[in-house]
Parts: sequence; C-alpha cells; structure tokens
Amino acid sequence: MSDSIYVSVLIPAKNEASNLPPLLEEIRLAMADEAYEVIVVDDGSTDNSVAELRAMKAGGFSQLRILTHTRSLGQSTSIYHAALAARGHWLATLDGDGQNDPADIPGMLALVRGSEGVTGGVKLVAGHRVNRRDTASKRWASRFANGLRSRMLKDATPDTGCGLKVVEREAFLSLPYFDHMHRYIPALIQRHNGKMIVHPVNHRHRGAGVSKYGNLDRALVGILDLFGVWWLIKRTRLNAIPQEVE
Repeated sequence: MSDSIYVSVLIPAKNEASNLPPLLEEIRLAMADEAYEVIVVDDGSTDNSVAELRAMKAGGFSQLRILTHTRSLGQSTSIYHAALAARGHWLATLDGDGQNDPADIPGMLALVRGSEGVTGGVKLVAGHRVNRRDTASKRWASRFANGLRSRMLKDATPDTGCGLKVVEREAFLSLPYFDHMHRYIPALIQRHNGKMIVHPVNHRHRGAGVSKYGNLDRALVGILDLFGVWWLIKRTRLNAIPQEVE
C-alpha cells in the first residue's frame, strides 16, 4: 500500500469493451481532486476489452492498472485480486457495465475521510440504488433476495447487490474469501465489528452489451451462500472485545 494513493477504484469486467472507455473517462473526471488509481480486472473477456484498456493506458491514463484472468473466475474473485494489488487506503468498487455512477464516489469518500485505521471508525459505505434502471423481473428478484437476506442476516442493508461501495482495504482483506462474497460485504463487515453507512447513489441504464448473469443463476447460487454466511455469523465470537488489565 502506498501512502501517496488514497483510494483504489476496483472494476471487475467481462466483455465490457464498449462500456469501459466512457466509464474510465467518468472516473478520471470524478476523481480529479483525489490521489487515486484504477484497477480493472478483465475476467476472461472474449471481446477486445483488454485492447481498449491498453489503448487508454497508452493514451495517458497513468492511473490505470490492468489485471487479467485467462478464464472467467467471477466478480468476487476479481474484486479480491484487485484488492490484493491495490495501494490505496480505501477501495471503491463499481461494476464494469457503466450502471454505477462514478460521480457518487467523492461524496462517499467524504463520509470516511480520516477514519482509515481508526478503531470504531467507518469501514464501509454501501451504495443504495434509489432509482433502479433494471428490468422489472430483475428488480423483483432483487427485492425478494434483499428481503430474505435482511431477515436472516439482519445486516440493515436495503441494497446489498449494489456494486458501488467504499470499503477500507484492511477491513476488506480481513474478511473470509469465498466465491460470491461481494454480495455479503455489509454483513461480513458488521460480523467483524465494522461500522457501516448506507448512502443513496445514482443508477443508470446499461450502455451496451447484456448482463452476464440471469435471475435464476443468482437465486440458485445465492441461497447456498446465504445459509453459509448465516452460519458464519452465528459462529462468530469477534463481537466480544477483550479488555486489557493494567
């Protein structure tokens, strides 16, 4: 981790060649006043995503770093690998399809500035998409999943599926890694006694391409993961803080 970089923007992307250049330009504009880097993880794309990224880097986007997977390993693994490589105190995650708005990141950073490494400080700002721009079936599936997850995990998060989050790097890397963990970051942060803030964020229509996962795929995987995270939370003893005796 470098003291000269305050925030690392992490973007997992698969076959988003048309969406990445405009998204990166938006990030460059939104982060102009920050010491930042951008790490895009190309997750086994079969289009020209890597070529587009290399062209932007060669064109002067010096803050851009490119990681590649030779095959698709999924969103959670992409984020985790990017976090390991990141040099910032904070990680700002957003999806590669352009639906998350980078203009929201500075406001989220304002909520955590100065609390990095502070015991009892904010560890996570979770985005809440108040104007969902998805299909009716996807919104319905999301409401069902959020309701079920909230009842089981009691994580006080209305929109855990929002890709836009700001999380302390050290806190994130202390979480247990498993595939699809990105959907449970709020619950896992709270399991480790981390303070969380929910922040309303903008949501846009996808610029090009199609979603890489269907509603049925998410539901089948999510049920198994939900019970796994519920088990982890029930078995934790990390919410008991030892007191030092003089």
